[in-house]
Amino acid sequence: MKKNILICTVGTSLFKPNLFGLPVPDKYDEWVAKQPKTDHQYLSVELITNLKTALTNQNWKHIAELLNTIPGTTRLCGAEINSISDLVEREYCADKSLLFFCYSATEEGENIAKILQYYYQFKGHIAKPRKIEYLQDKEPKLFRTKGLRNLVKEISRIVQEYHPDNCAINATGGYKAQIAIGVLMGQSLGVPVYYKHEFFSEIIAFPPMPIGLDFSLWLEKSGWLTALDRGEILGWHEVEDDWDERMESLIERVECNDGKIILELSPTGQIFHDTFKGRFQSCRDKILPPSVPSNQKQPPSLPNHSWGNARTPILNFLEKIVSDFPYVRACRTDYWNPDLSSTPLFRLKKEAIEGIFSNGTWTVKFFVETSATTSGQLEACIADLNQTIYSL
Repeated sequence: MKKNILICTVGTSLFKPNLFGLPVPDKYDEWVAKQPKTDHQYLSVELITNLKTALTNQNWKHIAELLNTIPGTTRLCGAEINSISDLVEREYCADKSLLFFCYSATEEGENIAKILQYYYQFKGHIAKPRKIEYLQDKEPKLFRTKGLRNLVKEISRIVQEYHPDNCAINATGGYKAQIAIGVLMGQSLGVPVYYKHEFFSEIIAFPPMPIGLDFSLWLEKSGWLTALDRGEILGWHEVEDDWDERMESLIERVECNDGKIILELSPTGQIFHDTFKGRFQSCRDKILPPSVPSNQKQPPSLPNHSWGNARTPILNFLEKIVSDFPYVRACRTDYWNPDLSSTPLFRLKKEAIEGIFSNGTWTVKFFVETSATTSGQLEACIADLNQTIYSL
């Protein structure tokens, strides 16, 4: 089936070496001799001169107009246009597909995205540039820890909005790491991924690979993953006792200037989390335990020690858990520290669900009693609670 949503990573080949390497008139013959012979007939001196002038004037719209006068398969048009032209010609995607261009948060990336948007608007497409923050090569650490994760998030958002059956990923443009991310995302989301090297005679599709992701691990560790996905600061000391070696490729340890170790999702971890977050939403009603009859629900109560000003917010929070989640029977507090800040989450603790609630100055821990009768149902409850903890 032809795809009508195409998500494209964007590189800089349109500028480097293509447009930035255009020759002055007396070097034209030398330059054109280095281009594919099939392209020679389209690369007139007039076109090259006009492109150089438009580039000097930063007239991105005129560059798009000029490139539209030659076939999209011409190497001068760059990796993105070359590969999309091939996809359309081979009927892998519809002629008037909705195009998303995921470009790096740099001046060159933004300017290339403008050219691509104009180029495809002239052809009757709807083209939507998407800036990916921190996807740049000046700060490699930010590229790895934030840029690639942001690319994952954006692709996930598009696929979830338009459904995997309608989408394809064109991972031709950009850094090599983007290609790897595109392939892994395609495998996890069930979306075809395409790639075209400049010396390939045609675009290729990456075949499906027998990659298995552990849904039960996501259910069990959804608290950590959800907190990190939301940008919460989660310290190594908070998870060290419950660490699972299967998380090594999903969560990275980062040493701060003060020597403390905090955790961050890796790009693979972001793919893992986004994949199963979407899958859980589609199947949650099938895997959650049955509702507790209303006459069996128990209102929470707090022991009569000093809670300070925290008593009311804690009681209200626990009451909402009992009332808002059909499978919850009761909550009982287990730990109180008036001088500790913790990351709010739910987790498996001694074959039970432990909740952690904090306002940033104090922390309370409590156990949640549910109607779950199997470990799978218990893990599903944990994931469901973690998905909504920040809205309670």
